[in-house]
Amino acid sequence: MAALRQRKGSRGKCPPQSTAGVPLPPQRLQANCCSLHHHHDDLLHGDWSWGSIVWTSVGWSVSVGLGLLCCMYMATLHENDLWFSNIKEVEREISFRTECGLYYSYYKQMLNAPSIKEGLSELIHDNLTESKRTINLLQRMNIYQEVLLSILYRLLPIQAVYVMALYLTAWLLGGSWMAGVLAAIWYILNRVDTTRVEFTISLRENWSLPFLALQVAAITCYLRPQLGASQQKVMVWLMYVCSLCFCVTWQFNQFIFLVQAFVIYTLDCVDMLTAAQVNTLYLVQASALLSVWLLQFFNAMILGSLVLSFIVAALLVRHFHHSLKTGSFVARVSRLIIHSTAVLLLTFAINFLAKKALRLRSDEHIFKFIKSKFAWGPTRDFDANLYLCEEAFGALPLDTLERLSATLVLGPYALTLTLMGGALALAALRNLRTKGGGAERKAEGPVVASFRPDVAYNLLHTLFYGLLAFSTMRMKYIWTGHMCAVAAYGVCGGDVWAMLLHALRCNAKVLLKLVRYAAPVAVVAFLYYKFWPKMVEELSDLREFYDPDTVELMTWISTKTPESAVLAGSMQLLAGVKLCTGRVITNHPHYEDEELRDRTKQVYQVYARRSPRAVHAILQELGADYVVLENSICYERRHLRGCRLRDLLDLANGHIMDGEGDNDADLVAAAHPRFCDAVKTDSPEYAALFKRTFQNKTFHVYRVRKKAKKNS
Repeated sequence: MAALRQRKGSRGKCPPQSTAGVPLPPQRLQANCCSLHHHHDDLLHGDWSWGSIVWTSVGWSVSVGLGLLCCMYMATLHENDLWFSNIKEVEREISFRTECGLYYSYYKQMLNAPSIKEGLSELIHDNLTESKRTINLLQRMNIYQEVLLSILYRLLPIQAVYVMALYLTAWLLGGSWMAGVLAAIWYILNRVDTTRVEFTISLRENWSLPFLALQVAAITCYLRPQLGASQQKVMVWLMYVCSLCFCVTWQFNQFIFLVQAFVIYTLDCVDMLTAAQVNTLYLVQASALLSVWLLQFFNAMILGSLVLSFIVAALLVRHFHHSLKTGSFVARVSRLIIHSTAVLLLTFAINFLAKKALRLRSDEHIFKFIKSKFAWGPTRDFDANLYLCEEAFGALPLDTLERLSATLVLGPYALTLTLMGGALALAALRNLRTKGGGAERKAEGPVVASFRPDVAYNLLHTLFYGLLAFSTMRMKYIWTGHMCAVAAYGVCGGDVWAMLLHALRCNAKVLLKLVRYAAPVAVVAFLYYKFWPKMVEELSDLREFYDPDTVELMTWISTKTPESAVLAGSMQLLAGVKLCTGRVITNHPHYEDEELRDRTKQVYQVYARRSPRAVHAILQELGADYVVLENSICYERRHLRGCRLRDLLDLANGHIMDGEGDNDADLVAAAHPRFCDAVKTDSPEYAALFKRTFQNKTFHVYRVRKKAKKNS
């Protein structure tokens, strides 16, 4: 098992505005106009005075500095944890956990190829990742970043881009680059909940989320009032490029975009966006997805995605339903219900037909997981249970909120979301009551901007992704980073303070301006006092990677097995086997393929109660020469009964589970012992089919005999 141990001689310890965003009375709008006036907005609106240029330049410089500071901080922690620069190459490669090792192996493969052309050819015609199959990796997996962005990743660490994007979003919302500073500081202090890059460098989300944050910053800028036509065009292209980079680097892009499409749809329904803005945002999403469809050699999973079906349905129904934003309040709400029902029904109809036409079943395991997660009925489906039993796919733990509260980010965030969310709801109700709507009213003269669309978008963005994070812990990394930007907007922007001061009957412009700049300074001072000593202590805590059993296994495979050998085992282990040894493997952790899921379930029968001949037949069909058994799986104690891998296999096979506890009435006792345990006895029926070739405290490797011994 991999572990971290203290380095010898280490002295560290082992770790046991704009007020336009708020609907205020007319007499208050003029009193709080100071929140509209700041150097950054002046520059955006054409004020190129020296003061404005210097102020904005300082803000951008601080953005770059904080981004690079965050990158160096994460890199130092990674080095301190693993002593990455001094451990053996095999240990460095083993430290790339689960699917990270698989993805990094393709980066290594490109570097080792004689030429770029040959490297690409090897990826397009790969026969090492799944035995007895030749697959196009650029079509199946999101590995364009390994192929195209490896040089950029070394020159400009991608995590710096993420921090800079959050900084810019907070700056645009709050009207001061102090908001960006506060957002970046909160992101760094809450690194446990905002990023996993410290431990899983090549994870897909660590590549994609910075581009999502940049896209949100571009959307925020695009939706700002009084943005010029040329600036809008620039923002549209920036949104497209960021969306494309996000989609091409993460296989879950369609589900993240689906939530974003719901945000756009909701804002459209309550008349917070113009028709042109809605159409543009939808088309940017669709264009990015279709571009990725082309880049991934016509990957059918993208055409069959629910988000593309939703975008088509929303645009079609919107085109034919002209009277949605006319009439009385009751009539508009009634039409809105009918409109939404039509969009949903058409979405599912389009998606059903698309999947039937494409014969697409690659993502059905995700819908099985969703169905089981929200208690629409228990399941014995192996793939769904594999997700349900992982902590990362469970509900958000309460200790996450405790950590976020300790860094003072949760309080301002909750207050901002409550006050501004309430103001957004009131503005939406007013739009629904107003004849002709708010955003589309042109004939009645200039529209009074009761609520900024950029603020509205970010509020719904953080709300929808927050709900997603609470339902599925792994999705919290999409939410918590944006939370820092929203909280910083609340502290540094004028909107929240204007509402609070208005409630206290204090309408002074000077006081509003004072509190906007004094509050972030006070928060930063408190965070420095409380957390700087802890960060210094973290940076002095020196440990090193320690996993001798896995190192011994990888060394044995590299030196004692033929280069053409095929190995079977758990998904997580085989990803490391491919990276460290270059051997052919039977299955891997990139689970978005129906045939691969079937392969994995078959390989995992080595941990079920199956006969030696049945297991031997499965492994021979997959072309396996060796099978690696892990004691940590065979005798697992990490999960409770019902969630151990052997339990999931027993349920899927209709067998009674191990240990004390209830079993469903239709489950039966298995006719054979558990293979991973029984094969170690070397009894004749097992020895005739499997020969032990390697073992240590953690792993047992058996060679799969091509033919059974005659005396068996």
